[in-house]
Amino acid sequence: MRRVAERECASPELIRDEVARGRLVIPANVRHLAGSGGHTPATGPERSYPVAVAPYWVNQTVAQRRGAIHDTQVLRGERAPKRLDPTGIGRMITTKINANIGASPVSSSTAEEVEKLRWAQQYGADTLMDLSTGGDLAACRQAIIDHATIPIGTVPIYSMIVGRRIEDLTYDVILAEVERQARQGVDYFTIHAGVLREHLPLVGPRVTGIVSRGGSLLAKWMLHHGRQNPMYELFDEISAIMREYDVTYSLGDGLRPGCLADASDAAQLAELRTLGDLVQRARAAGVQAMVEGPGHVPLDQVA
Repeated sequence: MRRVAERECASPELIRDEVARGRLVIPANVRHLAGSGGHTPATGPERSYPVAVAPYWVNQTVAQRRGAIHDTQVLRGERAPKRLDPTGIGRMITTKINANIGASPVSSSTAEEVEKLRWAQQYGADTLMDLSTGGDLAACRQAIIDHATIPIGTVPIYSMIVGRRIEDLTYDVILAEVERQARQGVDYFTIHAGVLREHLPLVGPRVTGIVSRGGSLLAKWMLHHGRQNPMYELFDEISAIMREYDVTYSLGDGLRPGCLADASDAAQLAELRTLGDLVQRARAAGVQAMVEGPGHVPLDQVA
């Protein structure tokens, strides 16, 4: 909290109070804070990396406070002893910018993904999501975490379905993958626990249906098994794992509107009500939570 206060030019008391109110989260896995997946780096003492000089069009004050990875040889070599520089996300502090990267079955080079991380950090990204769906996902994820000074997020369900159909996803696989990624040092998880079985009929009148990949995968699972969303049913167990490693929830908007015509419809509002309940459950379990959204919304509906 002191480090976030320093970066935000705010008082530690303000940061503390906002975290206590649930209006500010600090995604900071204890293993990412420790550096190199929580293990002592084998490469010796932590090296000092100069902050990259940003181009003139990048806010210089913002650029100067980014601990950007600068040494290309380190990026492409052994695991770097990088540690997380904590970042706060909340309404009372500066707006944060997230960058999305990810390998696919067509392009799945770990070196390329780490290079993307380097550019994201150099140009001022505050957080980064690894949305990889191809290649060695665990190795790629670990390399990204090991070289990141900004919070790293993932969508665990993407890894859960590698080598299997979504219909074959089991509760044991879900919990094992969540714990695996938490142990690696992921700082925040997108979990689509708000899409409930009873919400699915509300999607019928939509123009674009379900546009969230995680939401559509879980909808298919529910329709196949005739059961409730497994992420919802396992929410307490997932929360227990996340609390152990201090992973933050980024509750996924699985029913976000994919076009203006679907904005603020019954399906979206039903999920939002469920997400509100899940935020309270996460806080009660000692887990920080933020909520994704809102999809495609007309300007007159933006508060």
